[in-house]
Amino acid sequence: MTEEPQIPDDRGRIASALSWVRAVDSSPGAVGAVRRVRRALPGDPSFGDPLSTSGPGSARAVARVADRLLDDSPGASREVGLGALQVWQALLERTGRGRGTREMTLVFTDLVGFSDYALAAGDEATVDLLRAVARAIEPPVAAHGGHVVKRMGDGMMAVFPRPDRAFDAAFAARDALALVDCAGHRPRMRVGLHTGVPRQVGDDWLGVDVNVAARVMQAGGDGKTMASSATLDALGHDRLAELGYRAQPYRRGFFSSAPRGVPDGLQMYTIERA
Repeated sequence: MTEEPQIPDDRGRIASALSWVRAVDSSPGAVGAVRRVRRALPGDPSFGDPLSTSGPGSARAVARVADRLLDDSPGASREVGLGALQVWQALLERTGRGRGTREMTLVFTDLVGFSDYALAAGDEATVDLLRAVARAIEPPVAAHGGHVVKRMGDGMMAVFPRPDRAFDAAFAARDALALVDCAGHRPRMRVGLHTGVPRQVGDDWLGVDVNVAARVMQAGGDGKTMASSATLDALGHDRLAELGYRAQPYRRGFFSSAPRGVPDGLQMYTIERA
């Protein structure tokens, strides 16, 4: 009787090899070595965290997909992949496609007397008010080509690619807010517009121009719409009249201190419908 040749069972060897690969991939030494290499590569060596992968951009989009598919545990292969995306993102930024460098108009809003209302009305009524306000003022932002960057309690921050759209959105939001009535309370809103070149980091926008826009809004006092001279220069005073608005120079009260965080020479204006 002829003995049949034995076919070696390679499953155990394959399993051992895979186990070895996984052990090497997750070893602190290998991970640390790749991370040291990433620090020498162009771009952000922390690329891969939620802040660096949020927002627009092809490299960020790939990194977000990879983050969903890959294990969050440290791994040399994961670091190698993120390193490649890091370099890709850096190259995009060098060619001007990785982050926004163009002029944007920033809009800040908040509600007048909100803290006093919240203390008197209680949590449930306050939440109802904030929901009603959001339903009123956020749709005009999108309708006029803007984007709500974030909500800040009783206010919001939005960005627009053009100042004329920001003006129209601001006044459309004011019209919608005028229809809000929460158990007899009719909220009032102040608005600030400023045009500059903020830096986009993930889904947020940062920089001096963002701070200036917030200060311009604070000058709105009891519910005015304010704009900086930078915004009016970007739009053009003739264009402002064509849109149906007029600008009055802002004059602070005699005993009021000068607004902080606003560059010297930057003027502010109260904007009204003509």
